[in-house]
Amino acid sequence: MLRHLMMSAAAATLVATGVSAETLRFATARDVYGLDPHAVTDSFTNIFTHHLYEPLVRYDADLNIEPALATGWEVIEPTRVRFTLREGVSFHGGEAFGADDVQVSLMRAVDPKSPLRGNLPGLKAVEIVDDLTVDLILEGPTPLLNNYLTNIFILDRGWLEANNAVAPIDASQGEEGHTTNNANGTGPFKLESRRPDALNVLVVNEGWWDTPQHNLTRIEHTPIGSDATRVAALLSGEIDLIEPAPLQDAGRIEASEGVRMLQNPGLRSIMMGINMGDSLVDGNVEGNPLKDIRVRQALYHAINMDLIRERIMRGKSRVTGSLIAPEVNGYTEAMDQRLPYDPERARALLVEAGYPDGFAFNLNCPNDRYVNDEGICQAMAAMLAQAGLEPRLVTEPRQMHFQKVDNRQVDLFMLGWATLPMLDGFSVLSAMLASPGGEYGTFTPAGYSNPKVDELTKAVAVEVDPSKRNAMMVEALMLAKADIAWLPLHQQPLSWAVRDTVEIPQAADDLVRLWYARVTK
Repeated sequence: MLRHLMMSAAAATLVATGVSAETLRFATARDVYGLDPHAVTDSFTNIFTHHLYEPLVRYDADLNIEPALATGWEVIEPTRVRFTLREGVSFHGGEAFGADDVQVSLMRAVDPKSPLRGNLPGLKAVEIVDDLTVDLILEGPTPLLNNYLTNIFILDRGWLEANNAVAPIDASQGEEGHTTNNANGTGPFKLESRRPDALNVLVVNEGWWDTPQHNLTRIEHTPIGSDATRVAALLSGEIDLIEPAPLQDAGRIEASEGVRMLQNPGLRSIMMGINMGDSLVDGNVEGNPLKDIRVRQALYHAINMDLIRERIMRGKSRVTGSLIAPEVNGYTEAMDQRLPYDPERARALLVEAGYPDGFAFNLNCPNDRYVNDEGICQAMAAMLAQAGLEPRLVTEPRQMHFQKVDNRQVDLFMLGWATLPMLDGFSVLSAMLASPGGEYGTFTPAGYSNPKVDELTKAVAVEVDPSKRNAMMVEALMLAKADIAWLPLHQQPLSWAVRDTVEIPQAADDLVRLWYARVTK
């Protein structure tokens, strides 16, 4: 289903051609949170660390699952899956890869203190069968087990123990450890140096177990927060690849010699979370008006997404009423129906709910995470004010933003979700709609809980029949839609720009996989 979203022609060029190896200079709008692959759920950080670390199974350039550190797997019984590990693999430090590394890494990822625990739900234990065989012990049947495992990277047990790093850290809360700025994986590249918020340098792992499809010997990653500066660096030849490429500069980039845009439909849905707790974080009335569905309907009616698409997204976004993109398992067209833009109806609903003069609340957005995130929120703030509300707009760097989201210190807040690593609607159900508890509800807005959604989510988690599973996902997502548990906005476009000397496939999940990149003279 996802293949038509790929740059298949570019992917087809990624074969060994004898071209000389090269340095690739790569700039993004933000730095990684750190190099610990279990310390954050941020997808950019996770894909960057994937250059250093590897999972048991991985997505290829077309988003199909293939073997990585595991060469095979077998369902021994519904709650026991056996993985055969790859022989002859070494960590960057020279240590041999084996079953004990898998055991400590997977259990570290699902530790109750790990922010990544929700990305591998249902794992109870890892039993070592022999040096190259492990059994994953599950709470129940897990139809998406391999999808989950694509995002759980393996670290060396001895290295973790020697550096007091077996316990996980939470980078979104500002925690740091040895794994924040140091790395020891099995991946295609090794860490040469890291200067946070300035420069990350990777060099090729000559001892990688796989056959390289890239021709890179060095990657220099530079965070450049300013859109204008990032584009200027590309056009001047200082940088070879930028992500994202600002939509407003697409025409100028395409008209410039030696560079080109890479633009394709994306999976990431941008939405607003709504605090439904007992009180507002930053309000001027008693209680919390956002608990009233009429008020949430008013918010929905007040936002003109067609205008945002035209003016801010340059016509490149896909306005949606759904929390998942059409290409994601569990989507139906009925999910895409939006409440119409109708500010008069919004005002009437506020009067009906008892707030004829509106009320104040905070509106929190990152300014360096999603495509045009700050501009979108500035436009929404104006639209909500026109409907009689008093949004208090706060835009700030992603780390500060998501720390507030994690700590429930927000009223209306922006979040983007690409259903990674599952590419399945269960990602949204488990992380954003289920009542918080255990591995569920990591991003569920404060105060939201629907017992039927919870019941269906738990059933979907263990249902192996695809048709039954899909039907339950659709039912749960439609219930949450009726509740206006989240306020959907759009699916943002993929927008990268490269020099003509760079060949790289652009996957629909918007993750930059440089182990498929080639640089030519």
